[in-house]
Amino acid sequence: MTTLIESKPIVINVGLASFAQNIHDCGGAAQTLQWQPPAEGDRRIGLALAHTINDPHIEAANRIAYERYLGAQPVLTGVSTAREAVPGMEGRIILHSGPPIAWQDMCGPQQGAVLGAILFEGWADSLDEARTQVERGEVRLEPCHHHGAVGPMAGIISPSMPVWIVKNATGGNVAYTNMNEGLGKVLRFGANGSEVIERLRWMARTLGPTLATLVEEMGGLELKPLMAQALHMGDEVHNRNVAASCLLFRKLTNAALASRRVTPDAVREVLSFIAGNDHFFLNLSMAACKAMLDAAHGVPHSTLVTAMARNGVEFGIRVSGADRWFTAPAPIIDGLFFPGFGPADAARDLGDSAITETAGVGGFAMGASPAIVQFVGGTPRDAVANTRRMLNITLGQNSAFTLPALDFTGTPAGIDARRVLDTGILPVINTGIAHKEAGVGQVGAGITYAPLACFAQAIDTLAASLPREQ
Repeated sequence: MTTLIESKPIVINVGLASFAQNIHDCGGAAQTLQWQPPAEGDRRIGLALAHTINDPHIEAANRIAYERYLGAQPVLTGVSTAREAVPGMEGRIILHSGPPIAWQDMCGPQQGAVLGAILFEGWADSLDEARTQVERGEVRLEPCHHHGAVGPMAGIISPSMPVWIVKNATGGNVAYTNMNEGLGKVLRFGANGSEVIERLRWMARTLGPTLATLVEEMGGLELKPLMAQALHMGDEVHNRNVAASCLLFRKLTNAALASRRVTPDAVREVLSFIAGNDHFFLNLSMAACKAMLDAAHGVPHSTLVTAMARNGVEFGIRVSGADRWFTAPAPIIDGLFFPGFGPADAARDLGDSAITETAGVGGFAMGASPAIVQFVGGTPRDAVANTRRMLNITLGQNSAFTLPALDFTGTPAGIDARRVLDTGILPVINTGIAHKEAGVGQVGAGITYAPLACFAQAIDTLAASLPREQ
């Protein structure tokens, strides 16, 4: 007791950091604990959260959903047109990223991309005519996720576009995605000029059919091992895909050299295009993550998050135990801008590519990719800290995706909506930044976080659906 009285106090401060100032002024030591009330102090949502903690129905459901995610084996099985491969692509339909949204509510880049897709399809001869068709309801607009698909940024997939086909060899579910156009003025950032349309037509005419032949002759390609190898080579397979794209390029080159069904001109054009596009693997990474997470979707009562997606206006999540979207306003991105641009030029968060973070890579695997900070800002230490922080909101770690910088432990994986709401720790997402107006393109890249309100809505819904004791 004497020792305790004579020694300087060491205090753990819970609450405002300023509470500890008097202790410091008196020569004491105080460690401020970063803490806030669950559910941001909302009593009703907090009670709903309390009902879900340790609930046996949720715990059992999460074990099932998480094992399905871990056991999924995404395999690239083919390439085809969206019309032929993607379910529900009949007639004049265009898929977009994020949760459902009406044409008049879309952000500038997404509207611009929709108009560009209409020109690519040949449904209109001018942007004005394309706009008139959409405003009259002659073109259906639906989310990619509603068709088992994902697309980066604006996420546009139209019937004639070539798509990758990725099948979960374990569960049998299939995911689809479009092909990456490269950087600069591209459709996914809302550009729709003649050079954009001509590139899309070349992709449909040459890139897609050539890759369809090569993938067929390869007998498919397992994507999980390739992604795991890329993580060991400095990628996080969302905003940095240099290693993964090179690994894919090597596979395709070997197939092209052995093929007798593709012409030398097509091989030269296709391989030159891929070699000049460090982001070419991004779309495949997204489809692989979609296949893994769709395997876990649809388990009643599960709080496992199976999708995070944005359309530049709203941010939406889906959880395994509820077949609906939970949405909140899309956040602003904190990042680095290209010369001549700044925050005033930026669109809000946009794209389906947050499916990578949902699956435990991307921002959740930043610790594997110190070079990513040159693109999105921060330091290598920040990248590792982001990965470590995500361990607090996930059901476990994916041993298939290990991180050298963290002693080869698995990436944090399986976002639990309860843990997000309880801790207030938001899923981190690294992403590109589109200009808020159509046609300008990418203006930077950075980091953002999923809105807490989405997780509050999900827990409120799932808590209400739990069986009650009689």
